[in-house]
Amino acid sequence: MKILIVDDELVSRKKMDLLVRSLGHETLVASDGLEGWEIWRNERTRMVITDWMMPRMDGLELCRKIREAEGSQYIYLIMVTSKEDVNDLVMGMDAGADDFITKPFIKEELAVRIRAGQRIFSFETRDVVIFSLAKLVESRDLETGQHLERIRHYSKTLAVAMSKSDNPPEEIDGLFLDNIFLTSPLHDIGKVGIPDNILLKPSRLDDREFEIMKRHSIIGFGTLHEALRRYPKADYLSMSADIARSHHERFDGTGYPDGLKGKAIPLSARIVALADVYDALVSKRAYKDAYPHDDARAIIEKEKGKHFDPMVVEAFLDSERAFIEILERFSDR
Repeated sequence: MKILIVDDELVSRKKMDLLVRSLGHETLVASDGLEGWEIWRNERTRMVITDWMMPRMDGLELCRKIREAEGSQYIYLIMVTSKEDVNDLVMGMDAGADDFITKPFIKEELAVRIRAGQRIFSFETRDVVIFSLAKLVESRDLETGQHLERIRHYSKTLAVAMSKSDNPPEEIDGLFLDNIFLTSPLHDIGKVGIPDNILLKPSRLDDREFEIMKRHSIIGFGTLHEALRRYPKADYLSMSADIARSHHERFDGTGYPDGLKGKAIPLSARIVALADVYDALVSKRAYKDAYPHDDARAIIEKEKGKHFDPMVVEAFLDSERAFIEILERFSDR
């Protein structure tokens, strides 16, 4: 596990870092709450061990800010303090702390506190459930192979490249990167509602069949949006619903189901749109051979500003080597 340690006292910080690493965990270290907040926003570590009294931003404020920004992925917060008054502990818990370590601390106590947090994480089945749902669709189409693995890696690769551009979209932060990796495999979840004679047809669809196939975007959106209605704080459901509905929209407004244009299309869907088309191009199907990467790249470049968001295309061109490596790593051959 990667654990963020936040403490303004050098000796205490180094001791905690040494002990956590001796327990087999990777560490990130910050010298005050503000630095800790910036590191957490970028890395989104699942566990944070923070001192209480610090300059610029104390442990209480850090806990509050992380709780406000954590989204659906629970963050386990351990507060290190010399305070033992019940009112102080209540204040810390109210700020979002899960557990406390009293100075001076020892390795055995620290190990117990960390294991408690790991037990909490073991209860989370969200990722497994989501990928299982996506696999349910994939299981109906024997030709898709490692498609879902490739899509999630392509999508995150594009998002990371966009975040490093000269003018990165403000939507892309650590949570966005986590969520697009998690939810992009749900892009075709609506295909569970498409008849087998159309979904599994070993040749190109005719116009009537294609109109039926297009319904999968609305079916998928409806399913995920209903789940979001019941669990409105689940940010990943919001993104997955956007992707399911809009990943067949085109940047020039000629896509489906809503004919959205440009930035009216959710950014996550614009990213998955390119990832999905690329994978379709370089994969063998009953009705086509796999295109070489260079041919797929030429097609995508030609569709810049038409099918695809120009910024997403630039991210793809900056990430070609990563795309080729992903294709090789999750090859169906």
